[in-house]
Amino acid sequence: MERDGQLELYDRLAARLKEAHSRVRSPQIPQSARVALTRKLLVITAAFKHDLADAERRLGRLMAHIDEGRFAAEQGDVCADGTP
Repeated sequence: MERDGQLELYDRLAARLKEAHSRVRSPQIPQSARVALTRKLLVITAAFKHDLADAERRLGRLMAHIDEGRFAAEQGDVCADGTP
């Protein structure tokens, strides 16, 4: 039974991760932020292989920032319009 629950979590998280990658590639995200977000997605993908719960928490935070239009650039947060 526990195995089934973990498979469901794995499938759900894989779908959310795929959606996150698609959203990061969208033209509404500035190039500088896209690079930083891609790096964060790579870290989440690595965590996904070892700790599903941690990956789910990280992905949830990242998706919330994208939804709010807050993109983490290398030098700090920037808004959707590119302003700090």
